[in-house]
Amino acid sequence: MILKTNITEAFRSLASTKQRTILALIGIIIGIGSVIGMVSIGAIVENEALKQFRDMGVDIAMVRKTGSDKSAEMTLKDILDLKKHVPAVLEVAPFLTAEGDYGSGSKKLDLVQMGVTESFFNLNKIRASEGRLITDLDEYRYFCVVGRETSNYLKSHGATDIIGRQIPLGNRIFTIVGILETVPEGGMRPYGINSSAMMHITTAGRSFQDQTLNSFMARLDGKTSTAESKAAIEGYFTKTARGLRVSVNTAEELIAGMKKQMQLFSILLGAIGSIALIVGGIGVMNVMLISVTERRREIGLRRALGAQQKDIQTQFIIESVTLCLFGGIIGIFLGIVVSFVFALISKWEFLISYGSIALGFGVAAAVGIFFGYYPARTASRLDPIRALRS
Repeated sequence: MILKTNITEAFRSLASTKQRTILALIGIIIGIGSVIGMVSIGAIVENEALKQFRDMGVDIAMVRKTGSDKSAEMTLKDILDLKKHVPAVLEVAPFLTAEGDYGSGSKKLDLVQMGVTESFFNLNKIRASEGRLITDLDEYRYFCVVGRETSNYLKSHGATDIIGRQIPLGNRIFTIVGILETVPEGGMRPYGINSSAMMHITTAGRSFQDQTLNSFMARLDGKTSTAESKAAIEGYFTKTARGLRVSVNTAEELIAGMKKQMQLFSILLGAIGSIALIVGGIGVMNVMLISVTERRREIGLRRALGAQQKDIQTQFIIESVTLCLFGGIIGIFLGIVVSFVFALISKWEFLISYGSIALGFGVAAAVGIFFGYYPARTASRLDPIRALRS
């Protein structure tokens, strides 16, 4: 009953000084809105960054050659035989890359030529929008598939029927047999798939100047621990390739590391937003101190009628918390709107961070208590006689 009376009195007092209340509310709204908006944007960015890994699966690993010892080379046969000797490896996808310009004039395409196997498309979840993909039946054959950007470039330069069209790649003429769907960049996927021309890896071995295999992708069984899988792969190449050293990076490890980075990023954004919150809290303290000064007679009268110091202090803290919570609700809504607009402009998936909403209410209440304590304490310690005389 006393709490309800104090809350009613808090609203009455705040409503009687509309101008100061609105100014204080603006500070709290901007502060809470900044914190909620930035934390929510951090969650959206984190979700988008991890989305590529989740789409491909957490059982993907990238194996790369380390060191510059040319006597220990990674061969195609060694890679293809890996799953026979390491049960934790279910599938391998070696690939070769070569970069260069394609076309003439001022508008050239940064074309990425890739030599791949059939399993490369399975591991990267790449599909053909037209035609077909490269299969292992295309060994040593001059067929290729092109990415969406490559296809659009050819169409913009007069090509009508892409499928069946012949294009020069290096010193060879290739026939296009398929067009790939647009592939999201990032994750464990190699760079440049959308602006690529892909052929079978055996054909690339004849066409590319640099035919050195430095990396390949692998799918793990998910049952064997990451540490055991990495040790088995590293041990296999050490034995079969005369001391070849490789590094194994798994999607699971990259996701864990990225989550830590994103958490630090969210904390940083929240810290930046909290600066505006501190400014808003100072505004609340200012409003409450002015309120104490204007209501000295009221405080003195209540003390004379028997109110204790803790009653006066509780009343003003409730008033401060009420002001901050009201501004916090509006600030939370503002933060959600800001993050929604950010996701809409970025064309990313919109997420509502319920943790940030709970954080908003908690922070609003904490600001109300923290910045309202000093004015409330000042009010409770007023001398009743001096207060009545004021």
